Amino acid sequence: MNKKSLIIILAIIVLGGGISYALVNSNNDKKSAENAAMMKKDEEAKMVAKEKEDTAMKKEHEDEAMKKENAGTGDVMIKGSYTDYDTAKLANAEKGKVILFFHAPWCPTCKEADKNFNASATPDGITLLKTDYDSSNDLKKKYGITYQHTFVQVDKDGNLIKKWSGSTSYDQLKAEVI
Repeated sequence: MNKKSLIIILAIIVLGGGISYALVNSNNDKKSAENAAMMKKDEEAKMVAKEKEDTAMKKEHEDEAMKKENAGTGDVMIKGSYTDYDTAKLANAEKGKVILFFHAPWCPTCKEADKNFNASATPDGITLLKTDYDSSNDLKKKYGITYQHTFVQVDKDGNLIKKWSGSTSYDQLKAEVI
């Protein structure tokens, strides 16, 4: 065997060893990256679970505080809310007042009322349901609504208790509620 052949064989062995080393390290790097990604997902899942637990505990404490606050009266008051119309929310009328707010996005007084309602906390015991005037034709017909910026107080079955227009603040709204 001559010197050239020996050098070529040696080069092949060294080159093969380098490639093997690179492949082994590449696999280790992939495994490390996969492990890091799994650990990150686990941490994120733990954080989400903790946030949910904290939120549930906070709500439980708020509900307890409200029950204690109303314990002497025998009434359990619901927390106030201003939200989009949902028939399931009518059930809030068992423990509070439910008012439908027929609004239109193009109506200046509706915009003012919406801005004011969003800017402050809804009084406890009031569920204000934002009802789209332009698309709620069945509800407009049911309650005899002929123009936007109309409020309708309803019972838990959705029956009309009172109808009025013009309120742009919670104080005005509370003055109308029966």
